[in-house]
Amino acid sequence: MSAAIPETVAVQDVTEWSDEVDVLVIGFGMGGGCAAVSAAEAGARVLALERAASAGGTTAMAGGHFYLGGGTAVQEATGHADSADEMYKYLMAVSPDPDPEKIRLYCDGSVDHFNWLEALGFQFERSFYPEKAVIQPNTEGLMFTGNELVWPYRDQAVPAPRGHKVPKPGDTGGAGMVVDLLARRADELGVPIRYETGATALILDEEGAVVGATWKRFAETGAIRAKSVIIAAGGFVMNPAMVAEYTPKLAEKPFVLGSTYDDGLGIRLGVSAGAGTRNMNQIFVTAPVYPPSGLLTGIIVNKNGERFVAEDSYHSRTSGFVMDQPDSAAYLIVDSEHMDRPTLPLTPFIDGWETVAEMEAALGIPAGNLEKTLQRYNEHAARGEDPDFHKYPKYLAAQGTGPWGAFDLTLGKAIYAGFTLGGLRTDADGRVLAESGEPISGLYAAGASASNIAQDGKGYSSGTRLGEASFFGRRAGSHASAGVSTG
Repeated sequence: MSAAIPETVAVQDVTEWSDEVDVLVIGFGMGGGCAAVSAAEAGARVLALERAASAGGTTAMAGGHFYLGGGTAVQEATGHADSADEMYKYLMAVSPDPDPEKIRLYCDGSVDHFNWLEALGFQFERSFYPEKAVIQPNTEGLMFTGNELVWPYRDQAVPAPRGHKVPKPGDTGGAGMVVDLLARRADELGVPIRYETGATALILDEEGAVVGATWKRFAETGAIRAKSVIIAAGGFVMNPAMVAEYTPKLAEKPFVLGSTYDDGLGIRLGVSAGAGTRNMNQIFVTAPVYPPSGLLTGIIVNKNGERFVAEDSYHSRTSGFVMDQPDSAAYLIVDSEHMDRPTLPLTPFIDGWETVAEMEAALGIPAGNLEKTLQRYNEHAARGEDPDFHKYPKYLAAQGTGPWGAFDLTLGKAIYAGFTLGGLRTDADGRVLAESGEPISGLYAAGASASNIAQDGKGYSSGTRLGEASFFGRRAGSHASAGVSTG
């Protein structure tokens, strides 16, 4: 698969148009679905192209977390106070290169967006799951899905749970229900979705403005004229050439999370029209060690026997720091009093040892290093302290009772999964920007084709991707339809 940039088509070279619409949406997952519905609700004539045989894209595989806050109905019903200001402080703190305007809009509009989502025809359960998990095991509507309780963020913003889960049991598929509702709403609004039909090139006028796109469906081809084009065609995790170029860690060992069509075509189409990109080297990668959360009382060390992350961090934060260690190697060390087995056996159990010295030798850790690290941790944990990484008190417990066991978090040993976070550079209204920062007339992007507030794995919170795809997809659809006559 190629990372080549498609050629654009000059408008004067188009001899026949198959369709003429106000807004053309390329891709019908979460971002594209919300963009199409939002544009149609504003009165635009909208057409959506979807390469797959059904709607959903990667969204259809997601568990169904939306990162929402500021005082949603679920937060209020479960007694969790939150405000847009505290949500803003948190997202600004965890973002390595934050976009204050986008984050402010996202937080200020979060409750309204929650209500818009529910108006599609479902309801988040008014219940809270109190344990630390990757996703709620049942239909609980709310849980902590980020680093809100992890130092230093818990001191920078008042912690609140913001992971709102679609009421579907299980780890995957919940978000697909929302896309199905979006497709139903699009049908009610008269938006055709042409399946098994992919965009092949953007059409530009003499000034460089985007005025449409060419398409292909099996042997059939054509050109669509549009006042605005919204690219919502996914990320690039399924394109080995792009992954090797931008995110080589994902090329080494992990399973990648995406649909067949996360091949970067949407991003490359944008670049063909002069678009800039952002955060193309950033990834979400994870191999969770929890649940059960009791394992987080242990310590995670690198091959030198040194701790490097607070063990109670959100799973992709921990995994991101593992990637930074020598040989991307790390071990979770737990004593006999706190030993348990992960619910999801993604980090294999290596063995148990009667002494720490034996464990050091077996793991190849320099003699005495792990002993020293454990001794320091245990002394402080016994007093409810962790001066090195400030682990949340709930997860502090001395690991002093042998035998000791170790789980392997090493890349290539643990089963890591990941996806890309970079995409086209956009403004807060979804307009695609050139490297100069100037908007490209007629071109928008949303979902995984755009870079918005999900910037890196260490600061990621579950639900950010669906949250931003839906929120900024709506904004792109509304802005793209502005000025369209409803005649």
